[in-house]
Amino acid sequence: MKKITFIIAFTLSLIAGINMCFAHSDNISANDALEKLIEGNERFVQLHLKHPDSSEKRRQEMLKGQHPFVVILSCSDSRVPPELIFDQGLGDIFEIRNAGNVLDEHVIGSIEYAVMHLGVKLIVIMGHQDCGAIAATLSGESDTKYIKSLEDSIQPAIDDCKENGLKITSDNVVKAHIMQDIEELITKDSELVKYMKQNNVKIVPAYYHLDSGKVEFLKSI
Repeated sequence: MKKITFIIAFTLSLIAGINMCFAHSDNISANDALEKLIEGNERFVQLHLKHPDSSEKRRQEMLKGQHPFVVILSCSDSRVPPELIFDQGLGDIFEIRNAGNVLDEHVIGSIEYAVMHLGVKLIVIMGHQDCGAIAATLSGESDTKYIKSLEDSIQPAIDDCKENGLKITSDNVVKAHIMQDIEELITKDSELVKYMKQNNVKIVPAYYHLDSGKVEFLKSI
């Protein structure tokens, strides 16, 4: 995948620095946040859910403010609810969802808010098996100009697969699109990148398997 070596190296190298004054010092590290997601997803897969942070006490705590431990950009597909598949509760996940987990200015601004104002140390970009937005893009048949706008944002992932000799399958395009989101984020938002380097913030690509319920954290395509 184009520039994948750079992207992967970048995601593994964002370690250094001191928190900026408006970040919360009590936020858990990126590695601890990732481990928390892995453990929660394992409970989901094994059907041993705890449904944490869903009590009356937790609701009252949330009146004082939010301290999520991760920001997740994922598809708005009704089969892919992050709180359920990671077995988390109120105030745990700063969640951004749209069809096809497409990155735009509003999404970038939302990620900035979670990281730079709420002190989140882990960004997860998550695609999933059998994504309808990817299927629509592959079909080349747009119903409306707004659906086409989503497809236009996904098309570069198809182009990348072609350029790299990968078979044009839904899975390959979904994974290429995840990496495309990461590349676009770190290319467009220099202020966020600077902050991430200074504050130990990491980006992790992920792929959700609808059939098993397993979230695969990707290292490469």
